[in-house]
Amino acid sequence: MNKPKICLVTSPGGHLYKTFLLKPWWSKYKRFWVTSKNEKHFNFLKNEKIYYGYFPENRNIVNFLKNLILALKILKKEKPNIIFSTGAGIAPPFFLIAKIFGIKSIFLETFILSNQTTLSGKIIHFFSDLFLVQNRNLLKKYPKAKFAGSIL
Repeated sequence: MNKPKICLVTSPGGHLYKTFLLKPWWSKYKRFWVTSKNEKHFNFLKNEKIYYGYFPENRNIVNFLKNLILALKILKKEKPNIIFSTGAGIAPPFFLIAKIFGIKSIFLETFILSNQTTLSGKIIHFFSDLFLVQNRNLLKKYPKAKFAGSIL
């Protein structure tokens, strides 16, 4: 059986680093990344297939729309089986297009020490196939969420 292909969508910085920490999981699969073009990431993503999104993405409607079009193009071309993200603003356009295309989606809300929801989490919670939280208190705020524990 063919292994699934994964699209890893992440904003730069902490979100990228947290996704990278899941390497024992994602390294077993065919994959590609969508993130920012940032020289600091080149060590993390050396030898990985990368597409570059439009940044800044948080609360930027123009870049949201550009990333929505980018998501349409990339997901149509790559045809992943799964889309995965830990956030932030780059994720919602990709999850929306994934839902339209019938691509399974997994979101991991990683803010372990916070009882607050994130804007990306609030949006993605409604149309992701699997929404994971690492803080039990967030189960009250995201009714469809599953508790993942401290996997990061």
